[in-house]
Amino acid sequence: MEITRLVAKRSTCMRRAVGAIIVKNKQVLTTGYNGAPAGLPHCLETGCLRVELKVPSGERHELCRAVHAEQNAIIQAAHHGISIDGGVLYCTNQPCIICAKMIINAGIKKIFIESAYPDEMSEEMIMQAGIEMVQL
Repeated sequence: MEITRLVAKRSTCMRRAVGAIIVKNKQVLTTGYNGAPAGLPHCLETGCLRVELKVPSGERHELCRAVHAEQNAIIQAAHHGISIDGGVLYCTNQPCIICAKMIINAGIKKIFIESAYPDEMSEEMIMQAGIEMVQL
């Protein structure tokens, strides 16, 4: 989990710095942190629409310009041709529903989180998929 905290320090999100790593066979395969898509201005430069609109945490993810840490870790694996099927995700926060669906389809088998997140649908879907989620 210490590695995920270190990765989270690269975040450019104004609301929450999140880090994620995917591990398989005791090897770190990929890392991800939340921030704007590659080559685009960061939230620290453009401002945050969710902050401006006072959107509560866990709602209206489509208004966020950042790619989530879990998404970036999965995308990094795809970009480099690395199989994460059967891998374990470590994340500083519980995944949101959007990330949960990607994690399920990517074949992640277990999730370790540091902090909860107000998204009951995510928790339910992860449980339904048979993925163990452990809060450390």
